[in-house]
Amino acid sequence: MPACTAAFWIAHRKIEAEITPQPLQSTEKLYPMQIPHPYLMFLGDVPDQLAAKTAHGVNDWRRDWCLGQLRLPSCGADLRLPDMGIQQAVQAGAKTLVIGVANAGGVLPAHWVPVVVQALEAGLHVASGLHQRLGAVPAIAQAAATHQRQLFDVRHSDQVFDTGKGTPRSGLRLLTVGTDCSSGKKYTALALERAMRAQGLDADFCATGQTGVFISGRGVAIDAVVADFISGAVEWLSQAAAPGHWHLIEGQGSLFHPSFAGVSLGLLHGAQADAFVVCHEPTRHRMRGVQHALPSIRQVIDLTIRCGQLTNPDIKPLGLSLNTQALPDTEARETLARLATEYGLPATDPVRYGVDTLVQRLLQDYPQTARLAAAPAG
Repeated sequence: MPACTAAFWIAHRKIEAEITPQPLQSTEKLYPMQIPHPYLMFLGDVPDQLAAKTAHGVNDWRRDWCLGQLRLPSCGADLRLPDMGIQQAVQAGAKTLVIGVANAGGVLPAHWVPVVVQALEAGLHVASGLHQRLGAVPAIAQAAATHQRQLFDVRHSDQVFDTGKGTPRSGLRLLTVGTDCSSGKKYTALALERAMRAQGLDADFCATGQTGVFISGRGVAIDAVVADFISGAVEWLSQAAAPGHWHLIEGQGSLFHPSFAGVSLGLLHGAQADAFVVCHEPTRHRMRGVQHALPSIRQVIDLTIRCGQLTNPDIKPLGLSLNTQALPDTEARETLARLATEYGLPATDPVRYGVDTLVQRLLQDYPQTARLAAAPAG
């Protein structure tokens, strides 16, 4: 890092440290962002379902957190939740208005601002995954201050992170990695959390993207963290835990993607992963958004081990997670069986066939997890 740049960041972080309250040291888990739920999902007047994909993701995985939806006239999206006004949602127990949409430029439309202000005045916190900060809109900032409500800009973090240290810490960690971006890393980690908890295992999903933060109610959007502090942010997110506890860390990008490899590497080093699952879309031949050919699963396994050993010498692959949506059932099953034989790892499509085979391998390779689950409460 050039000396002038280093001096700037040292001064910047010193100033932030002076004005940012420091967290108390305790045994309680600490997270950069914790969003109160239940949620009222705000869809605005987006034209179609795709524009509300963040809201759909939250509703798919945390249906019990979503009390209702608030839609403006001409809205083309529908979560099939009860349509509610703000006062009705507050009376039903809603805590946060979630702006669950994505639009060109990530800017909050001006005609949505009165709705956000009304929510704050009614006592709701407001969370957004847009690039524009909520607090950058004067009317919203004033309403939040007046009514002492919190504004959560999921794509931005005001938390000051340390650089990663790579110091061994207790607990177990699994990271989802991919042959490309948008290959099922978030879905796989969430499916593992659900399946492991169903078996009484101690596991938590660790969100590193905006939708994941809304789904889990906590986390940090890694693409909002300055590069030098990515691994430190992941260390913060997956802190020391009980010996049999699993942090299931949502991966981002791919070590082979020229646009996102830096984020993927920082995640890998900060995670200190004991195990990783490779996510893959078998009908894809080029990486999204670039001209580079998709790497092989073997290449991803080998590079993940080689790079991951910097902070955890014992890192190893646990299994393969494929998105076989484009394949008929027979071909999907044949592909999974072939890859399982080729790599000696369980292979599944978590949407079609679940992740029980991955959990079985996890229990086989890490029997301390099973003993923890079987221990009596207290």
